[in-house]
Amino acid sequence: MSRMETDSLLTGSMNGASGDYGSSSGTEDRGSPGSRRMSYSVAGQSCSVDRAPGDEELYLQQAVVFIEDAIQYRSINHRVDARSLRLYRWYYSRICQWFLGLTIAVLLLLAFVERPSSLSISSDPRFRSPAWQPPCGFTESFEIVCLLIFCLDLAVKSYLIGWEEFRKNKWLIAYTAVIVFSVIDWVLSVSMVCDERLRVRRLLRPFFLLQNSSLMKKTLKCIKRTLPEIASVILLLALHLCLFTMIGMLLFAKSEDPKRNGEWELHFKDFSSSLTSLLVLLTTANNPDVMIPAYSLNRGYSIFFVSFSVIGTYCLMNLLTAIIYNQFRGYLLMSVQTSIIRRRLGIRAAFQILFCQGAERTSEEGVAVDVMLNVMSRVQMKSYDRAAITKEVQQYADVGYMDREQFRKIFDELDKDRIKEHPPLPGYNSPVLQRLQNVFSHYYLTILGNAVALANVMSICTILVLNSDKSTVERDNYIMEIINMCFILYYLFEMCAKIFAFGWKGYLSYRNNIFDGFLTILLLLLQITIYITYRLPYSQWDPSSHSVMSLWEMVRLINMLIVVRFLRIIPDIKLMALVASTLLDLLKNLRAFAGILMVVFYVFAVIGIWLFEGAIKPPPNMSGLSNSSMENISSNFSMECGTYEQLGYWPNNFDDFGASIILLYDVMIVNNWQAFMDAYSRYTTEWSKIYFVSWWLTSSVMWVNLFVALILENFIYKWDRSHSCSVTDMERIRYETSVQLMFRKQIQEPTEEELICQLHQHPHLQLHW
Repeated sequence: MSRMETDSLLTGSMNGASGDYGSSSGTEDRGSPGSRRMSYSVAGQSCSVDRAPGDEELYLQQAVVFIEDAIQYRSINHRVDARSLRLYRWYYSRICQWFLGLTIAVLLLLAFVERPSSLSISSDPRFRSPAWQPPCGFTESFEIVCLLIFCLDLAVKSYLIGWEEFRKNKWLIAYTAVIVFSVIDWVLSVSMVCDERLRVRRLLRPFFLLQNSSLMKKTLKCIKRTLPEIASVILLLALHLCLFTMIGMLLFAKSEDPKRNGEWELHFKDFSSSLTSLLVLLTTANNPDVMIPAYSLNRGYSIFFVSFSVIGTYCLMNLLTAIIYNQFRGYLLMSVQTSIIRRRLGIRAAFQILFCQGAERTSEEGVAVDVMLNVMSRVQMKSYDRAAITKEVQQYADVGYMDREQFRKIFDELDKDRIKEHPPLPGYNSPVLQRLQNVFSHYYLTILGNAVALANVMSICTILVLNSDKSTVERDNYIMEIINMCFILYYLFEMCAKIFAFGWKGYLSYRNNIFDGFLTILLLLLQITIYITYRLPYSQWDPSSHSVMSLWEMVRLINMLIVVRFLRIIPDIKLMALVASTLLDLLKNLRAFAGILMVVFYVFAVIGIWLFEGAIKPPPNMSGLSNSSMENISSNFSMECGTYEQLGYWPNNFDDFGASIILLYDVMIVNNWQAFMDAYSRYTTEWSKIYFVSWWLTSSVMWVNLFVALILENFIYKWDRSHSCSVTDMERIRYETSVQLMFRKQIQEPTEEELICQLHQHPHLQLHW
């Protein structure tokens, strides 16, 4: 080690048996039973170790855990005795983490079952049947089990990091407070026989999702740091709104001529309605409706509305989006920098442990290759990454050891793209079979298959257009069935030909073939079912009378599958394949950002139920009426054009959790969101507008724009890496995409001094340099 040659001493002390940690000074009780001291002396070309029997296995286990921490970007500041390491690995095992995630999901999903229950077919109060309301104690039983699991989770986390680290961790302290408050609220709820109106603990449930994801916590921290910059632009936006509101009230003041009061009557009657109208215009949801009364009188009035939209919508709103993303990206880079330091720190700690552990067996300055191979065989990681790192380690077999820099570089394999090698083609002795294999394995067969799939979709589209005016009874489904049968037979031939050319393993090594083959077999089974059910075309037996699917239903199902099968063309078009892979990567790597949005949805939905449950009720004479009969009752109930009532938005309400989520989604996309804001301000109070504006700012202005920007970042990252690749290469290469890798070029590697300083501060390993 070039820089380590001048370092004098590295000592480590720990209680391997008792696991007694957490003293304020970070030192161990040397006189406690089972305690022992391990000292690492690093000087020049030697490293001496005072070890007790069985220490060698403990050192290997420590190195394994540090490497696993590095792979997952976890902190290494946890207990390192044998018992704690076993508990630590069990806690972060896939089964345990899946079980904890399932517990969080169950707790969050209880909102759909709890009162007011969402278990009804329709959310429309005019047609909604009484929803099933769970008896008292039903959802509470699931909830208390989840809370007990969280208590166990908290206890394990607290033990593993120790009391001193627990006191420094704000998230764990908040975790404790939320659990305690939830248990108290649960006891009150049960004691009141579940008759309380407000369950405050429902508002706290998303916290369990947040604290279980390190990336979500980093994202939330970045958003919190971005808020001051956002507030300055929002203040400028508010000033813009207020200024144009006052100008509008002066322009469209009430006049003596009733014919010229249309703009005043509809949009500028008072300050509240004026401000609301321009705020909605900022989202373009009421454009051009808001300007039509004035514009019909004088075209010059359009200057006011156009100026407002250009300055507000196209300048300030886009500027706000740019500032949000720019500031957030900066803070996110800082968080990702922390993750990179964690990875390098884990690798550095593993090297030092293995270096001194093997010092008595070799005098070289490095980690023995056989020891490293032993460690890698124990590490829980992807098999492909293990194979790649093991291959790199074996390159140093002739030397027998790896120095610090070599040790670090072998873990660069974690960030490299995975190149998938397909199995070799099967060998045939017959020249005829070899010729057929060359034909069926050629890329032109795939192109022909895509052309046939396109022809099939076009034929379905043509028949649907011709039969669009016919009822399902009048349609000649047998013609479409015969056409589909011919195409399905070709699909079966194509699948068999590829299996013959590539072999079973080679055929299944292509994800496109798996998708294509599955749908082909499913289509074939449905086709066989139709012919078994209907015997021959124009059979006199009608299976629909015997509670069997009608021919139209079966043909419709086949047509849907054929249309879905046409997606097979995606991997064969480079740009389309890149977009599709980007979407898949978003599901895997940007789940934390979507999780924050889900948390915000959950919190606003719960608050919406508290504030507006049952606020909007349809008139009694509208219950049970269809939309077509609304015109017959217009004389009894006046509905202004464009309002909540006239548009029939009754299913969008806050009467249950499911309906609240849909209503918030409708407001988020800002299409006619003014109808909801107007309705609830009329049925409740004008102050309800604050709720809807807050939701619009949080979801549409800030989070959705941020999420879109991150999608673009992810796409550009993949585009830059794949623009020189062919379609075939893109199918073979599985790009490693994560938030850390997306910003990897902008991140600086930590220096050796920084890593040594971090290792020196380890609360349980107690390293001294």
